[in-house]
Amino acid sequence: MPQSLARSLGFAPLVPLWVLVTLGILTVVLCGYALFRRTKGAFFRLAALLSVLVWLAGPQRLHESWHVLPETALLLVDQSPSMSVGQRASIARQAASTLAQAHTDGLNLRTVTVRNSGHNGTRLFDALEQAAADVPPDQLAGAVMITDGQVADIPASVPDRLRPTTPDGKRFTLPLHVLLPAKGEETDRQLRILQAPPYAIVGQPAKLRVQVDDAGPGTTPGAQADVTLRVNGEDPVVIPVRTGSPQDISLPVPHPGQMLVSLSVAPLEGEVSQLNNQSVTHITGIRDRLRVLLISGTPNQGERVWRRLLKADPSVDLIHFTILRPPDKDDGTPLSDLALIAFPVRELFQDKINQFDLIILDGFENRNILPHAYLNNIANFVRKGGGLLLTGGPEFVGPGTLQDTPVGDILPAHVPSEGGMVEQRFRPKLTAEGRRHPVTAALPGAPPQNSSTDTAQTTPGQWGPWYRALKPDSTHGQTLMSGPDNAPLLVLDHVDQGRVALLLSDQIWLWSRGEGGGGPQAELLRRISHWLMKEPELEEEQLTAAISGGELTVTRRSTAGAPQKSVTVTPPGSPAVSLPLKPAAEDAGNKDDATGLTMGRMQADKPGIWQVDDGTHKAFAAPVQPDPQEFADLRATASRIGSVVSASGGGVFWTGENSASPTVPALRLADGSTRHGADWMGFPHRNAHVVTGKSATPLLPAWLMLGLSLCLLFAGWWREGRR
Repeated sequence: MPQSLARSLGFAPLVPLWVLVTLGILTVVLCGYALFRRTKGAFFRLAALLSVLVWLAGPQRLHESWHVLPETALLLVDQSPSMSVGQRASIARQAASTLAQAHTDGLNLRTVTVRNSGHNGTRLFDALEQAAADVPPDQLAGAVMITDGQVADIPASVPDRLRPTTPDGKRFTLPLHVLLPAKGEETDRQLRILQAPPYAIVGQPAKLRVQVDDAGPGTTPGAQADVTLRVNGEDPVVIPVRTGSPQDISLPVPHPGQMLVSLSVAPLEGEVSQLNNQSVTHITGIRDRLRVLLISGTPNQGERVWRRLLKADPSVDLIHFTILRPPDKDDGTPLSDLALIAFPVRELFQDKINQFDLIILDGFENRNILPHAYLNNIANFVRKGGGLLLTGGPEFVGPGTLQDTPVGDILPAHVPSEGGMVEQRFRPKLTAEGRRHPVTAALPGAPPQNSSTDTAQTTPGQWGPWYRALKPDSTHGQTLMSGPDNAPLLVLDHVDQGRVALLLSDQIWLWSRGEGGGGPQAELLRRISHWLMKEPELEEEQLTAAISGGELTVTRRSTAGAPQKSVTVTPPGSPAVSLPLKPAAEDAGNKDDATGLTMGRMQADKPGIWQVDDGTHKAFAAPVQPDPQEFADLRATASRIGSVVSASGGGVFWTGENSASPTVPALRLADGSTRHGADWMGFPHRNAHVVTGKSATPLLPAWLMLGLSLCLLFAGWWREGRR
C-alpha cells in the first residue's frame, strides 16, 4: 500500500475490539467448518459475515488541513580582507541588499556576513554549515554565496547540508549559487618568500628562496619578471627571475643585528592588485662563534664565576688560562705540578690575538708576565674593534701595574698608589647614567636611586654587600655603578673602534654565593661581555621601530641627559612626517622618567617599509599580514569553487564592477531539474508544511454495507436451495 494512501486511512470500531476479534474468530471457525463439510452457499455466507466485520471495524478516510511553510535560502556575504580589493566589498553589500529586498512567494532569504577572524583564510563553507544548522532540514532550499572565489575551505564534493534525505531514504541535492563581484576572470601576480632563515652568520651570505607566480587568463609560466631587493632601506638591487619556479637569492650579512629585507616584483599588465607583489622578512645577523680569551691572575674566588658564565653560553668558545706562578717567583715547586702546558704567550698575544672577540683580564698582575710588545698588541686589538674587560683588585695598586703599560692608555680609570684601595662594607648601586644604560638598566633587584651604599642592614631593593674596591682619582667614559663614597665602580668606554670595561672590585663573586642576599652577577657580567662584543640590543644609543595591529611604535633609548623630542617618519610612498616622543615611563603612567627611553606611536596601515630617522640613527619597520593566505591570490575567480557549484546544480554569475548597480540575477522557485538561467537562480519546492487539523468520514456507509451483506446472505440461501 502506498504510504500516502496508508496515511489517509483509519479505523474507528463500532464495538469493543475484543468483541470484534471474537466475532472474527467465530466467523472463521464456522465458515471453515462449513467449507470442510462442502456446504452449499458457504462462500456467500463467509463474504456476508466478513462485510459485516469490516463495517463494524469502522473504516474511515482521514482528511488533514495543513499550512505551507516558506523555504529558507542562505545568503553568505564574503567581507574578508581580500574583498577590500577595488569595489568588491561595496558590490557585495549592494548585491546582498538587492537580493534581500526582492520578494519571492514561499522563499525567505537569511543573510550571513562572513569576516575573516583567524589565520586560515576565508571559510565560507564553515559558515554555511553553522548557518544551515539553525534551519529545519525540510525547509532549507539552498544557498547563495557572494564572494571573490578565494575560499580556503572548499570541499571536494557538495556539503552534506546541501544533500538532504527524502522520506524514502534517498538523497537529493540543493543548489549552491555564487555571485562574483567582477566582470569576469581576473589576472594577478604574486611574490612568495618560500624560505628565509631567521638567523644568518655575519660575514656569510644568507639564502632566500622566492617564487613569482602569474595566475589568470593569458598568463604562462616561465615569463621574466624583475624582483627588487632592499635591505634596511638601502639602495635597491634588481634581480631577474622566471615566473612559476623557485629562485635562490644570496644576501650579504655585514653586521650583527636585525635586517629588514623587502622584496617586490614588477607588476603584471592588467593585474587586479599589487598588494601581493611585495613581501617583507626579518633576518637577524649573529656571530658564528664568539671567541673569548680569559686570563686569570693567581687562583681566586671569582675565577669559577667567569668559567660558569662563559661555558653556559653555547655561542662562546672560551680559552682560559690561570697564572699559577709569576716568572719572578720560585718556591721550588716543579713546573709539572703547576701547569699542564706552558703559557702560550706568543701564540695568544701576537699570532692569534686578532681571532678573539673579547679578552678578559681577571685579577691579572703584570709582573713581567707579558712583554711590552704583547701588551701593546692588546691595546691595538681594542683600538681595531676588540673588547677588553678587566676586574681590578690589589694588583692595581702599586708600581708596575697594567696602568703603567700600553694597556693603561686605553683604560677608562686610573687608580693612585696612595689611597687607591678601600676596604669597607658597601652595597653597589646604579648611577643616574647606569639607570639609562642598557647594560645596567632594569637589573633585577636594583636598589632605589636614593638608597645608601653602606647600610649595614639588608633591605628590600638592595644588592648584597662587597668589602673591597678601588677608588680611582680620574675616570672617563660612562660610570654605570658606584661603590664606597659614590666612587666609580663600573666604567665603560669606547676606544677608537673597540670597547673597554673596568670593574673596580674583585668581589662580584660574593653575589654568586648569596652574600647578604646576593645580586645579579650572572646577568651583569653577561650584559657587559655582550656590550663589549657589540650586541645591538645593548647599544647606548638605540632607535627601534615596530608595527603591530596597524600601529607604529618608535622607541628611542639614550644615555644623554636630554631626551629626544621627536623623530621623522617616512611612510611607504608618502612624504615624511614628524612624530613626537615622550618618556616611556610617562607613557606607562609612571612619573619616573630616569630610564632614558622615549616612545611615540602613530597609525601605520600602509604595506611596505616605514623609515624612522632621528638625525643620527635610522630604523625600519614593516607591517606583517595577519593572514598571508588571504592575500596569496587576489583574483576574483570561479576556477576554485566552480566544480562544487556545478555539482550542486547551481550557477555562477558575474555581477560586474559597478558598485552602484551590480548585475544581480532574480530569485525563483523552480519545479524542473534546471536550477538557474542566464538571469535567474532557482531553488526547488520542498513542500514543507505543518498540520493544523484532522477530520474523518466513514469509508463504507452503513446502508451500503447492510445491503451488501443481505445480498450475500440471500445469495447463500439461494445457492443452498438449489439441487
